[in-house]
Amino acid sequence: MVEEHKQEATTESSAATGTETPAAKNAATDAPAAPAAPRRGGRGRGGDRRNNQRGGRRPRRGRRGERPRQEFEQKIVSIRRVTRVMAGGRRFSFSVSMVIGDKKGRVGVGVGKAGDTQLAIEKAVRDAKKHMITIPMNKDSHIPHDVHAKYASSEIMIMPAPGRGLVAGSSVRTVLELGGVTDVTAKIFSRSKNKLNNARAAVEALKQLKA
Repeated sequence: MVEEHKQEATTESSAATGTETPAAKNAATDAPAAPAAPRRGGRGRGGDRRNNQRGGRRPRRGRRGERPRQEFEQKIVSIRRVTRVMAGGRRFSFSVSMVIGDKKGRVGVGVGKAGDTQLAIEKAVRDAKKHMITIPMNKDSHIPHDVHAKYASSEIMIMPAPGRGLVAGSSVRTVLELGGVTDVTAKIFSRSKNKLNNARAAVEALKQLKA
């Protein structure tokens, strides 16, 4: 009993003074060690990503493929919605007038009609390609002489004007611009506001050119 009281007293005194007894040291060494927490910069999830970013660069994504350049440039001259009255009601369709050209001497005017705008545009492009003409010009994109033409109610005249650039209005300017003609002056003698007729009159005038 006396020895037990001595041991209790020694343990209490060691706890008070902060020193460990040999028995407590042996118990601490016999206990299994707790697993160490993973380091942030080690092989954890975040560590792997950071190491990958530091060690090797990510492969760059390839650039998006550029669209192939079209052979002809397109420009809508006029677009109209046409209404037909049928027994069951009204039916709507679209009429599109289109001018296409490569700005190197080739130009055409076409018309397309369909119930959808996109389909009408495709038809107009096909029609313009069928009626394509080649403009005779010199190396400076100048026309050789004056031309005068009349189509339906439209009447125009195209004259060469060196150094003045492209002076034209309405759809005549569109035809000359997409045809690649420069340094010309165009005059519309009629009062017609029909852009399709003006464009076709310009094409008829360009057909009269002779190299």
